[in-house]
Amino acid sequence: MVKWVYRFGGDEAEGRAADVALLGGKGANLAEMASLGLPVPPGFTIVAEACAWYFDNGRTLPNDLKAQVLEGISRIEGLTGRAFGGGARPLLLSIRSGARASMPGMMDTVLNLGLNDRTVQALGHDAGDARFAWDSYRRFIQMYADVVMGLDHEIFEEILEDEKARFGHEFDTELSAVEWQHVVGLYKRVIEEELGEDFPQDPHVQLWKAIAAVFASWMNPRAATYRMLHRIPEDWGTAVNVQAMVFGNLGSSSATGVAFTRNPSTGENALYGEFLVNAQGEDVVAGIRTPQAITEEGRLASGSDRPSMEKLMPEAFAEFTEICARLERHYRDMQDLEFTVERGKLWMLQTRSGKRTTRAAMKIAVDMVEEGLITEEEAICRIEPASLDQLLHPTIDPRVERHLVGSGLPASPGAATGEIVFTAEEAVQAEEEGRKVILVRIETSPEDIHGMHAAEGILTTRGGMTSHAAVVARGMGIPCVVGAGSMRVDLRNEVLMGLGGVTLKRGDTVTIDGSSGQVLKGAVPMIQPELSGDFGRLMIWADKTRRMTVRTNADTPQDARAARSFGAEGIGLCRTEHMFFEGGRIHVMRRMILAETEEGRRTALAELLPMQRADFIELFTIMHGLPVTIRLLDPPLHEFLPKTDEEIADVARAMGMEPAFLRRRVDALHEFNPMLGLRGCRLAISYPEIAEMQARAIFEAAVAAAEKAGEPVELEIMVPLVGLRSELDYVKGVIDRVAAAVGEESGRRIGYLAGTMIELPRAALRAHVIAETAEFFSFGTNDLTQTTFGISRDDAAGFIPIYQKKGIIEHDPFISLDFDGVGELIRLAAERGRSTRTDLKLGICGEHGGDPASIRFCEEAGLDYVSCSPFRVPIARLAAAQAAIEQRKACLE
Repeated sequence: MVKWVYRFGGDEAEGRAADVALLGGKGANLAEMASLGLPVPPGFTIVAEACAWYFDNGRTLPNDLKAQVLEGISRIEGLTGRAFGGGARPLLLSIRSGARASMPGMMDTVLNLGLNDRTVQALGHDAGDARFAWDSYRRFIQMYADVVMGLDHEIFEEILEDEKARFGHEFDTELSAVEWQHVVGLYKRVIEEELGEDFPQDPHVQLWKAIAAVFASWMNPRAATYRMLHRIPEDWGTAVNVQAMVFGNLGSSSATGVAFTRNPSTGENALYGEFLVNAQGEDVVAGIRTPQAITEEGRLASGSDRPSMEKLMPEAFAEFTEICARLERHYRDMQDLEFTVERGKLWMLQTRSGKRTTRAAMKIAVDMVEEGLITEEEAICRIEPASLDQLLHPTIDPRVERHLVGSGLPASPGAATGEIVFTAEEAVQAEEEGRKVILVRIETSPEDIHGMHAAEGILTTRGGMTSHAAVVARGMGIPCVVGAGSMRVDLRNEVLMGLGGVTLKRGDTVTIDGSSGQVLKGAVPMIQPELSGDFGRLMIWADKTRRMTVRTNADTPQDARAARSFGAEGIGLCRTEHMFFEGGRIHVMRRMILAETEEGRRTALAELLPMQRADFIELFTIMHGLPVTIRLLDPPLHEFLPKTDEEIADVARAMGMEPAFLRRRVDALHEFNPMLGLRGCRLAISYPEIAEMQARAIFEAAVAAAEKAGEPVELEIMVPLVGLRSELDYVKGVIDRVAAAVGEESGRRIGYLAGTMIELPRAALRAHVIAETAEFFSFGTNDLTQTTFGISRDDAAGFIPIYQKKGIIEHDPFISLDFDGVGELIRLAAERGRSTRTDLKLGICGEHGGDPASIRFCEEAGLDYVSCSPFRVPIARLAAAQAAIEQRKACLE
């Protein structure tokens, strides 16, 4: 027989904290507290496996569950001296969810279960307080009708507010027993009117329907959304905890509250929390009454004149603080606790590791190391790497109301507020005038780079996480939301249309949240980033723990400086094409592209050479002593050219040529599928003079930087989109010839590695052959994901969310690496490449290089480094340390 039920309470328990997968977080911790001898109301946990059974069997409960539940209730009756469903001392139950991962408020709860028209009378008599009994009954009816019967709780709130006004009361606590009895009658009547059925009077019917409803709440929309945001697997399910009720609403000697053993906002080592006298748990979080501070220090800090628990209930407070300290030492982490005081007797209802801000998490982790509670490695693992965004970018104050007008993909973290502009030129003009703007585009192109740099944030209605807007914004550290398909841009009328028919015009203020993908109307208060000494200490610990190095994707000196300040250990990807979009360079680049002869191309390239050389000198100087990987020109040439008739006319005018000629050349360069067309090494092979110019600029810059620094540059040259060894051989031949020529001209020997990006499945499969020429592999996972799946990364936003919602895929493969498919190609290429060249350097330079889950994969696959955008470098450093710790543990097991 399957064991569905695990008991706790009465100073014993069948489970422990380690049984979180079986009992859920709440059940496991209740069992742990009971085993420690703490005052826990007795109860039992129905295991999470029963949740899966419930959904797999048409939302029904296992047949053999009933006997185990009844046995559990019998035990509670014995421990409490109360009877479920009748008797002079009725037993009431709480039915609560409890998933493996904390999901606060996402699932349903039913309290005071077991009350009916008969037991309410017995409860009042037993307690000597009829008002308390009827108050509990109305709470139960409202909660049960909402959670189990599907009748919106607002209906009951409206009735209560009307009756309070009629009785002349302001607060719920002012209603008498008779008045509460009247409200209960109105509640029961509205249930009959709205649902056509009576409120159930049989406590056993109430029990089974409540258990089923709590299981069902695992799949409610808010829980599903929370799981998706926090990557909690759907198949985990939730456990259900059935527990004897204790009552904080039994008069002035009773209370209920929530507390943290340390301040969850700042990390200060001081008890922090709130409580309410004569109340039940939901009152504290519902905001119906203003809670009181638990400590006297907290009361003084808040300026409240209402007494603290420390003053009002000194004995219960003393016991509570002792338990708090004991639990924090036991779990070795800051605890989030729920408690009830019933007529002076303290009961512990929950403990769990408390949610906290990133700043608080840093301080708590560092302080606990100093206190000897945890090790440095444990401190490293206590911080969620992605949460470091909160420390590096402004974020929206979580306390403010959000007026949502649209949503898209969170392409670049941080929040920004500004006036709407629809063109790059407007953004630049606004910056010159001192106005902050959000650049709104259908999609960005290289033409928009100056406006993107001038804007506070970027919003596009098309594109994915690796679109032009996303990649550039991340490199610049600018908040960005892309693929906001719920919004529409009308460029002709300069209007942005959002959810609910909201229309925003040029000049209207919006706020974008690049961490959540939300677009908000108006200006919203922000929390500014702050790097503390705790951050620095934790990063030192992380750096000495990790194996992989962390480089950055940097195309400009600004990117490189920012990345180095964040601890980057070199450049893993310098996309040289981005250097051609600034200032007047774009015109020279276009002349090169539009030239119809090699001589014409070489003339334009000769103008570009000193520009590229100067850029590289600055990059090499900034990254002095660290490796720099420069990728040769990759994108299709048409990306440098205008598209619309209006753009063509503007460019033709600026370049002094006829629009008709420009249109013919643009059409001649058009490709049906440019991402798989003439780009990468194919450009270098078709037009070797481009590769020659770039190689000369790189080597001349390396010579100049080496002379300046007194030591050679650690140079790596990367050839993109290689699928054949012969392609790499050809381009490497060009590189080697130019290196020899520059070496002879300068009288200096130039050391460098030549390698390739592995971004095509064929390259991964033939890695052992390509490694005969390549001295390093850098996995370009943006394109490798695209070519493996056969998905256009710029169009994926149109259906990837649908796939996620329907359970076809768990996560967007352009955000977090597809371990089974793309990952298998990476493992294969690494293994085959090193079978040919044992010292083959391996890294990753796609956006996955900043994703903690992908970094963990890279550690397992034995890569040497990850490379990511500058503002994700601290995230990668911490994630790489965590991955190394996990890998060491795995090797020991």
